[in-house]
Amino acid sequence: MAMVELKDLAEAAQQKYASEIVAGLVNNEIRDLQSEIDPSGKIDFIELDSSRGWKIYRRTVLFVLFTAVHELFPSVEVVAQFSANKGLFCELRHFHDLSENGVGLIETRMREIIAEDRPIIKMKMEKAQAVRIFKNNRQIEKANLVSSLKMEMVSLYQCGEFYDYLYGVMIGHTGSLGRFALDFEAGGILLRIPDLDTGGEVRERLPQPKLSQVLAESREWAAALRCNFVPDLNRINRHGGIGELIRVSEALQEKSIAHIADHIAAHKKTMRLILIAGPSSSGKTSFAQRLRVQLLADKLMPVSISLDDYFVNREDTPRKPTGEYDYECLDALDVELFNQHMLALLAGEEIILPRYNFLTGYREWDETRRLAVSREQPIIVEGIHGLNERLSEYVPHSRKFKIYISALTQLNIDAHNRIATTDARLIRRLVRDYQFRGSGALKTLKQWKDVREGEEKNIFPFQEEADVMFNSALIYELGILKRYAYPLLQNVPQDIPEHAEAKRLLDILQYFDDIDEEEEVPNNSLLREFIGKSVFFK
Repeated sequence: MAMVELKDLAEAAQQKYASEIVAGLVNNEIRDLQSEIDPSGKIDFIELDSSRGWKIYRRTVLFVLFTAVHELFPSVEVVAQFSANKGLFCELRHFHDLSENGVGLIETRMREIIAEDRPIIKMKMEKAQAVRIFKNNRQIEKANLVSSLKMEMVSLYQCGEFYDYLYGVMIGHTGSLGRFALDFEAGGILLRIPDLDTGGEVRERLPQPKLSQVLAESREWAAALRCNFVPDLNRINRHGGIGELIRVSEALQEKSIAHIADHIAAHKKTMRLILIAGPSSSGKTSFAQRLRVQLLADKLMPVSISLDDYFVNREDTPRKPTGEYDYECLDALDVELFNQHMLALLAGEEIILPRYNFLTGYREWDETRRLAVSREQPIIVEGIHGLNERLSEYVPHSRKFKIYISALTQLNIDAHNRIATTDARLIRRLVRDYQFRGSGALKTLKQWKDVREGEEKNIFPFQEEADVMFNSALIYELGILKRYAYPLLQNVPQDIPEHAEAKRLLDILQYFDDIDEEEEVPNNSLLREFIGKSVFFK
């Protein structure tokens, strides 16, 4: 059967969709509309007003930003850094005296490009030709990245005279990209666009100073380690320096944990209730154990309490709209009892800790589970609701110390291709679920949407409530995790919807060389929580 352009099929099907078709799913693989396909295959379309659609929109607007800066300021390098303040922060390197006026010039050029409705052309070419183009444009890291790919043909996108290599699909023209905002921020710009939750409206700017600070610090660490992008990591690995990189990365995390413990110790008379929260696969359990060790080194004797034991009886547990029990909502916990117990412990009284029986669905009481703490003994509580003030509302603020932990940054592929922190956490979870829970990649991928919805509702709205944020990401980790995750993702069948997500993650992991020196990862590393042989999990 003759091949057809996916764009032609999309135009014929457009009237069936409420918003613009921006890409296709062909045999459960995401394809841009410029693709030549066999029309006899399984074909679905991705419309703009969808989770995938808005991601494609964001990537395309970002490409227009790169194009505009290249046309106005050829010597300036745009580095897509991290998500914060409800937008994407992009650093502008070699732009002296950046101001709101400069940002205004960039936005004006972007809107001119959009008004021209320029085509965004996908070009397939030999890898050597692509490398020459990037070297001529002084995009050396991108040239190195493309050069390292294990393929002879690569696809570049062109807008005007600007070329770029992006690992995701894009919309084929600029005319429908007008919904965005560009804000000046110190050292760069904040790009804000709509998403599925905003009904097509540009997200309002929401200052997140604590998150922005820890993200900036992480970039400083990467610069100090001379490991800013994936080609840097691969180069260090190939030249025999990965062992030292692992040791320094782990030392930086240990210093951060020690600093947090020292702060708690310095305020030990008042700062008694230590609440730790973070999204899935952040390494919360290992972090809590390492914090405990550091507190012991500060001559404190912390005790740990599990929030799981404060679940209400199953019959009283709220349900989701689907009818399933919602164990992740705050009302699944006996908040009143938790507050009473924390106040009693802080007052020097003895309590009997409950134990939740997950088999029967009922709370049990055991006289042997009595607990009392001394006046300077910290109480460590780890759970997803730790930052929510409702959980510990009876306990005075002065008695609490809240810690937010997440894999907040990852090593980006290059200056223009980010790796989302949610993707890094998903890869961690894929490996952990297989290693320790007997779950294949398919089950984890199916669960991830519900996990993410719970995080957006129960964790992320409260992250700025934290007294301190801890970044659990390790700059080398995806080179280790790839060896576990890659074969798991390859086993996801092509004839099911989850294949598209598996393929997307495989496309990310392909840029990383395998790191074989796993023995260099210490047994107390947060990474060991996912790959095994952790001293904290026996």
